[in-house]
Amino acid sequence: MNIEIISGSPRKDSVSNRVALFLKKYLTEKTSHTVNIIDVREWNLPLLQHVFMSVDKTPEAYKPLAERMFAADAYILVTPEYNGSYSPALQNLLDHFPKQGHKAFGIVTASPGAMGGMRSSQQLLLLIPALFGIASPYMLVTPMVDKKFDAEGNLTDPSFEKNIEQFTNEFLWLAESVHPEIAPVYN
Repeated sequence: MNIEIISGSPRKDSVSNRVALFLKKYLTEKTSHTVNIIDVREWNLPLLQHVFMSVDKTPEAYKPLAERMFAADAYILVTPEYNGSYSPALQNLLDHFPKQGHKAFGIVTASPGAMGGMRSSQQLLLLIPALFGIASPYMLVTPMVDKKFDAEGNLTDPSFEKNIEQFTNEFLWLAESVHPEIAPVYN
């Protein structure tokens, strides 16, 4: 299975990106799935002018991104909270690739605050069906993210591991159920 983690913060020193880095390492070690990160900071997507419906119909500069978006079997969206919602950069990326039918989505929010981006998780629950995706009901809401993960994406708070394990187990169950032709292999 091809899993793309979308790191949705455009900030240079994003603390939510720490969770994306951790999840990539974690899932790569625990499964045989291909896991990569699409970082919105690496793509200078303009404000939405044209929707990309296929790789062929995507401008040359964004074809590598389009190839990854269309090849993904499942996504994990990682976002901070922006004014009670997810990041506008994440919205802009997903607006360019709006139809993601029959793909599982995991929701991960992160904030240095006590609520961990909880309000953004609720907004993503509204967005994912509009993309024709299937949201995992088990979300990873990460309060005090700067105290749970270091800048390299290492978990520094072992008490949070149970939350990570439940989120990834449920996300993988959903993603593998949606794509039963892809046999899971666990290390």
